[in-house]
Order: sequence, then structure tokens, then C-alpha cells
Amino acid sequence: MIRVGLVGAGRWGQTLVRSVLGNSDRIEFVRVVTRTPSKAADFAAETGLTIDDDFDALLADPGIDAVVLATPHSQHLGQILSAAKAGKHVFVEKPLALDAASARAAFEATQKAGVVLALGHNRRCLPAYIHLRKLIDEGALGQILHAEGNFSGPSAFRQTPGDWRANADETPAGGMTGKGIHTTDLMISLLGPVAAVSTISRRQVLPYGMDDTTLVALRFVSGQTGSLSTITATPNDWRLQIYGTVGWAEVRDEDHFRMRTRDGETIIAEFDKHDCERAILEWFADTIETGRPWAVSEREAVANTALLETVALSIREANGCELCVDRHAQK
Repeated sequence: MIRVGLVGAGRWGQTLVRSVLGNSDRIEFVRVVTRTPSKAADFAAETGLTIDDDFDALLADPGIDAVVLATPHSQHLGQILSAAKAGKHVFVEKPLALDAASARAAFEATQKAGVVLALGHNRRCLPAYIHLRKLIDEGALGQILHAEGNFSGPSAFRQTPGDWRANADETPAGGMTGKGIHTTDLMISLLGPVAAVSTISRRQVLPYGMDDTTLVALRFVSGQTGSLSTITATPNDWRLQIYGTVGWAEVRDEDHFRMRTRDGETIIAEFDKHDCERAILEWFADTIETGRPWAVSEREAVANTALLETVALSIREANGCELCVDRHAQK
């Protein structure tokens, strides 16, 4: 059993704890650190967990094997470096960092310390995505030409002016920072790193905070094209579609699968709902205990962080113009 300390007891941190609370024989949360413990009083009462604001004490606790970071994006690197120095394995929510140099530094520190660094892209565990990947690997879609993705929802309406997630410094690429980066992770896992992007991003709804509508055109190193739409002020939508010369295949709302072949055959399948949060945390425990490869490789994690960094740069300095990702590419 891997014993874990949570850092960051906001909505998502609490979701991660609940996914395995009394429900896993592989991993358990035993302690929580958060900036304002009083705000998590009900959560403490519900779970029976000790909650305080002492990150150093958590790292010094010999009864804790690993930390899970559900904290503001800009804090990730410093927290990873501290955890590595303390000999703790790290599970970090996406994005790993806001720039590729920080992502590389995080991997260098954890590798030097001999601890696992696991980037929490939980949709790697979706059965529909695993099925899609198998079809692509088998050549069932033919030569891959293009990828389209959408990750949208109403999260902007949950934000307040003081919410760190609404801060454009913490979410510099609009909805891609917290949502669309999941979809680009899957694209990179299937097609490889991105060479260049062009972005259009706007704030249309709320008078403050991050952009709510972001569109990214992608050109992959391998030659294919792609697009990502991510909107934070609309009803939930999630889609990944891959186009090939023999057929296209789409995963929608995470568990609905559809494929159409060039001769007109349509294949539809539905997959059972899957607890991706529990699955990815148990994968983390398994990686610590057995050395099983982590879901997201270092190369993929750095490539996606470089993409995020370049999209943010595109929004700030060249909205609508293509920028190369090469200068941020992994070593």
C-alpha cells in the first residue's frame, strides 16, 4: 500500500481523494496540506484526514511515500524539487509546468533522486482511447492525416475574480491550460510532438480572468495536421477524432466510439463508465512498487508542455500567426 499526502485540497484534490477512499488496496491518502485548512473543514470531517498548511512537515513525515500535487500550476516545479529532495515520489496534476524548461528541470530532479514523477493525464486510462490507439497501431485507419479535439465545459461560470484558475498568469493558454491539454496529450501519444501552432483566443463572456474561447491549429513533426477547440463557457463537450486514408474514428464524451470506413461501413460501440481517477492513481502506485512504465513518457510530457508554452506565446504575441515549437522541444 502506497501512503500519500495530498497538497491542495480544492475541488479536484478532493475528487482524487474520494476516488480511492475506502476503495483501493493499492494507494491511500493519509495527510492533506492546503493553503487555508479552514476552507477544507467539511472535507476533513468527511474523510477523517489530518489537514494543515505545513508542506515541510508532510515532506518530513517518514510514513508518507509520495505526494499528489493539485496546486496552482506555477507552484509545481518548486514543490516537485522539494519532494524529490525529500525522497518522495510525485504525482502532479496537469499541466506539469508552464514552460518546457521547468518540465525538464522537474524530470532531472526526480531522476537524480530516484523517485517517480507521474503526470496525471487520467484519460490515458479510458477504454475507448485504448481501443482507438489499438486500431491506429494495427493500421485499421490507414495513413493518419489529421486529428481533431474538443474539450469544453462551463467552468468559467464557477470562477470568481480571486480564483487562481481564473488568473491569466496561471492559465495563459485559455481553456487549453486546464482542459485542452488533456486532448493534446492524447494527440501527442498517437501522432508524436507538435512542430508549430497558430492560435486564436478570446475572452467573450466574463469581464475578468482567462480567455474562454481558444482555437489552436497544429502541425505535427510527423507531418499530420490537427486542431483543438476549448471553450470554458459552454455545456460539456469532449471529443477526439482521428482521420486516416482508410477510415476515421471518434471518441466522444469519453465512452462513445464511432468509426467509418472508406467503403461506408459505420461501427458504433459504447464502453462502460470508467473511474479514471482511481485507475491513474493505482497506476501510480504500481509504477512505484513494480517499475511499470508511467502512462505519460518524459518525452511526451515535455512536448506537451512545450506546446502549452508556445500556444500561450502565440496568444500574447502572435494571435492567429504560426509559431514553431522547435525551440522548446525536448533534448
